Order: sequence, then structure tokens, then C-alpha cells
Amino acid sequence: MKFVVKKTSNGEFRFNMVATNGQVVATSESYKQKASALSTISSIQKNAGGATVDDETA
Repeated sequence: MKFVVKKTSNGEFRFNMVATNGQVVATSESYKQKASALSTISSIQKNAGGATVDDETA
């Protein structure tokens, strides 16, 4: 997995989480500052490794 940071057409920033096969598996919201997008990526890297699944479809 990798994160790909992009600048949007309106000058904001967003990132995609991309699988090793090149498929985008998640896209972030838009951030006004690149540092905010990078901070969110760091938080995900640090905190999401043991995330659980909450299936609310039942």
C-alpha cells in the first residue's frame, strides 16, 4: 500500500490509498493545506493497523 498526494483543480489537496496492484482503495476528503493531508496520512499509518470492522448492515 502507498499514499498518493494530489493537488486538485481548485488548489486543494487530497490523497488516495493505492494497493500494490495500482488500484485506488480509498480517497480522502479535500484539504486546504498540504500539511493537513500529510498529517492525516501519518495518523492513519500510526493508528489504523489494528482497526476493527463494524458491520452495521445487519
